[in-house]
Amino acid sequence: MSKAFTIGALARESGVNLETIRFYERSGLLPTPARSVSGYRHYQAIDVRRLRFIRRGRELGFSLGEIKALIELAGHPQSPCAEADRLVQEHLQAIEARIQDLQRMKAELAKLAGCDGEQAEHCRLLEALDSRDLGLGDGARGD
Repeated sequence: MSKAFTIGALARESGVNLETIRFYERSGLLPTPARSVSGYRHYQAIDVRRLRFIRRGRELGFSLGEIKALIELAGHPQSPCAEADRLVQEHLQAIEARIQDLQRMKAELAKLAGCDGEQAEHCRLLEALDSRDLGLGDGARGD
């Protein structure tokens, strides 16, 4: 039988904090673990691998729903990877759009930087925010 991990040991081994592990269990991303007679959770090495998979997916910016789909796909290694590729392509497009938004924000902030007014009433940033037209487009403002 393989070594059982407590939730603390699982957190250390996987690099995922305790509350996140509990959240992943409630969300169905991590199977409900066996419990000891005293009620402690007992995890296996496969749980460490799954949490690392989830953590790496989150680091790449995938949503939990996308990660759930990727876990399902990983569980069927003979399946075609077209779905995984579709997720990657969509994610790349979203990242490109975000980069463009960030570049627009950077350009606008560069125009507003370097305010040499001594009083807030002459602050370029405050005036720009008050005018409600920052030239960023709808996507970057979060409305």
